[in-house]
Amino acid sequence: MFRTILIFFLLPAALQAQPSDFIILKKKDRTIQTFYAGTNIEFVSTGGAYRNALITQIKNDSIFLQEFLVRRIPSTLGFIIYDTAGSFRYAYNYKEIKSFGRENKHFNVSGSGAALLGGGTVLALASGVVYLADRQKFSPGLLVASVGLAGLGYLMMKSGSKAIVVGRNNYNLQYMNMSAR
Repeated sequence: MFRTILIFFLLPAALQAQPSDFIILKKKDRTIQTFYAGTNIEFVSTGGAYRNALITQIKNDSIFLQEFLVRRIPSTLGFIIYDTAGSFRYAYNYKEIKSFGRENKHFNVSGSGAALLGGGTVLALASGVVYLADRQKFSPGLLVASVGLAGLGYLMMKSGSKAIVVGRNNYNLQYMNMSAR
């Protein structure tokens, strides 16, 4: 009995785990995100391919991915069932990552915000001209609403979802090789 307990306590000390390579996304000298085997990654490659996949391995400057094809299947009871129809495996060099995330191609929040900012500014200027020309027809409610629209447009323009482009605005990727060579 004593031997088995001794083996269970000394066996983990004799085993060694293989260190895993990982990739760091940095802005200047600050770490934004760390990618390693088992994490999910969403990026656009330099070839234009969008990938949202699981990292299975990082080795020799390459990222090995597994992307799952998930289908929505309506049931006879009226709810949706998600089914994994298959999976695809990809390998990319970490230098082939162009940007992280994906810009929304269906609705441009930044463009709509710019339109609201421009429209609100024009309405505020027109309201100022009306105030100078004929104070009887001036509407302070219109001025407040137009300034509010311009402010909302400014906030929408700044909060628009933009992808993190590697190499721009001091974003860079750093490959960390942890294997003993």
